[in-house]
Amino acid sequence: MDVCLIQTLILFCSLICCFWADTPSNKSTPNIIIILMDDMGWGDLGVFGQPSKETPNLDSMAAQGMLFPNFYTANPLCSPSRASLLTGRLPVRNGFYTTNAHARNAYTPQEVVGGISRDEILLPQILKKKGYVNKIIGKWHLGHRAHHLPLEHGFDEWFGAPNCHFGPYNSSDRPNVPVYNNSQMVGRYYEEFGIDKKTGESNLTQIYLEEGLDFIFHQNMAQRPFFLYWAADATHAPVYASKRFLGKSSRGRYGDAVMELDYSVGQMLAWLRALGIDKDTFVFFTSDNGAAVMSGPKQSGSNGPFLCGKETTFEGGMREPAIAWWPGHIPAGTVSQQLGTVMDLFSTSLSVAGLSVPDDRLIDGLDLSPVLHNNTLINRPIFYYRGNEMMAVRVGPYKAHYWTWSNSWEEFNRVSPS
Repeated sequence: MDVCLIQTLILFCSLICCFWADTPSNKSTPNIIIILMDDMGWGDLGVFGQPSKETPNLDSMAAQGMLFPNFYTANPLCSPSRASLLTGRLPVRNGFYTTNAHARNAYTPQEVVGGISRDEILLPQILKKKGYVNKIIGKWHLGHRAHHLPLEHGFDEWFGAPNCHFGPYNSSDRPNVPVYNNSQMVGRYYEEFGIDKKTGESNLTQIYLEEGLDFIFHQNMAQRPFFLYWAADATHAPVYASKRFLGKSSRGRYGDAVMELDYSVGQMLAWLRALGIDKDTFVFFTSDNGAAVMSGPKQSGSNGPFLCGKETTFEGGMREPAIAWWPGHIPAGTVSQQLGTVMDLFSTSLSVAGLSVPDDRLIDGLDLSPVLHNNTLINRPIFYYRGNEMMAVRVGPYKAHYWTWSNSWEEFNRVSPS
């Protein structure tokens, strides 16, 4: 499905839905979409001051919804952040906190056999109780062995990969990362799903967009509530974009990837409007951690005015772009100073669905519904972990660092042996 066809379908559905445009929504079980970027920084959005004009759709989303300037990850790495989002728990509670392969549940490159524990309860597992159909599109990164994959943890559908798109690898010694359509492997990165590392060309984001639009359409036709977890990874090095977007930004290949992701978000929101379900769908946009500044200027984004980036507990590594969008429910054009974290998406999504958080374990994520509806601020601290070490804490406008780091490798290694 090409871009023109997608836009034509959106226009067609919009015309059909005009007949029902004035009909108030009475859906009791809202749909939920969480859009998670990969290594996208706080300063990558125009609404946060990025001057390159790559995010008109996200800026519009913020103007129509609620912007969170003080939103944080739970850990400045891909896997721990994703585990915390889906469990509502700090990495030190869910066990997914480190790059150390000897840990019980570690960050999961191909050579690590760990994964999310069966003892953890993930968001889609609870949503099933209310009849939700759950799909993940894109990067899972919580274990690549069969018993760790998404369909074993509450997701009904999956299109994507268990790990990041590193490679290409020598398939005889270390195979390229597989891509799955549900439980069936349909190819591998750099093979059936091409990524040209020299030019940065790949149509993966377009494929992920088409998968998302198709899922939304079919669940709406079946009148089933859905949870879509759209986790594209184009802004993780090596960054990539479709041919249509390559060379179009002023920030090189990374900016091109941001432009395509922004376009994709815009298409999803337009699709919801075209189907007449925008007022029935809670959408939240954020990133897993800060921009990976160590990847270089053309392979990483901007953390705005904040120090450092991914893998650090300075603000550049922990503070994320975040936007909530729900027409008719969230006051448009609101900027909330609420301190939030990715763990809050667990509790808030359950509240949106009319469900309670598990009562047999400690949940760290807060229900932000009072914030979304009335911008009523909730007093809470933010804890900054790297590995299983608490590095800092924020209370209100104040942040205390228990550890800082100079340019001394001795000190860095003492703080973070991994």
